Amino acid sequence: MQTIRVVLTAILLGLFGLATPFVNCSAPPGATLDIRTEDQLKMSNSISTLLLRNLSDVFGENDRVRRRAAIDEIFCEDAVFYDPKGGIFRGRDEIDRVAGEIRATHLDFRYQPIAEPEETGNGGRVRWVEGRRGEAPAYAGTDFIIARDGRIAALYLFFDKLP
Repeated sequence: MQTIRVVLTAILLGLFGLATPFVNCSAPPGATLDIRTEDQLKMSNSISTLLLRNLSDVFGENDRVRRRAAIDEIFCEDAVFYDPKGGIFRGRDEIDRVAGEIRATHLDFRYQPIAEPEETGNGGRVRWVEGRRGEAPAYAGTDFIIARDGRIAALYLFFDKLP
């Protein structure tokens, strides 16, 4: 009977967020523990997450190692990027190369979504602007993606008129 009372008390404390003072559940600084399988990680990438991570972690990332890690995580190996000004780029290596080249032309610019990402089926889009912080945007565009298995299979870039 005592065991049941302890368990019920622990459950109730946990439900109301009151168990935290009694349990140290935090990991050491810098440590991560992710026990999800690769399939679970793929499924956790919603269309909206993929769209936003593409802006910030791929085309908005200055560090080439972090950019490449993001590409490996969110793009299919055989992904295709359609750039209206630059052409068609196939595979992670080409996407990495062109993202680095584009980023190098304006390292201090930041991408900013101007609307929530929209999803339908296995596709989605996000409208964005890009420019220096505190200044008027220099570019506007829409990214449209097709996803497969929780990753970007195709990325279509459209340049828009500035808002």
